[in-house]
Amino acid sequence: MDAETVSGIYGYLADRGVKIWIDGGWCVDALLGRQTRRHPDLDVALGREDEERFVEHMAGLGYTKRHDGDDTAWNYVLTDDRGHSVDVHVFECDESGRNVYGIAYPHGSLTGAGTINGRTVACVAPEWMFAFKTAYVPADKDFKDVHALSEAFGFEIPPTHRRSPGHEAQGELT
Repeated sequence: MDAETVSGIYGYLADRGVKIWIDGGWCVDALLGRQTRRHPDLDVALGREDEERFVEHMAGLGYTKRHDGDDTAWNYVLTDDRGHSVDVHVFECDESGRNVYGIAYPHGSLTGAGTINGRTVACVAPEWMFAFKTAYVPADKDFKDVHALSEAFGFEIPPTHRRSPGHEAQGELT
């Protein structure tokens, strides 16, 4: 999934009144304002109230639900015939900001802003993206993301996400 495609999806949905927040690896890059690695997909957070319109508009772009047995009503993947995939995380909060459905994004976590391909995008806030990225056993890509967020925002890297100097993460852009 390239920056132009991500930016295009974001703008297409925004123009139609559908709000999404960029999550995952693209969120890291949006927060940094530059693409730091290749991304196999795009992760998005989506309010339940916009889900029907989101799916409808994504179908207009050629995306359909992939059914692989791991899907839930609030977490599923859309794919197109070009090999692009969008991992959808649906949530709903009540008036007080308490999660009442789907992915339990903590209150205040969807307050970030970043840039992808020159477009300002809503995304997970830096401190929450760092917390999310350090909450599980890291894959190679996660080390790079965590270190980049730490350098940009001054977060302390936990021991589980430290690497010896000179280690290269896979998937880097050259």
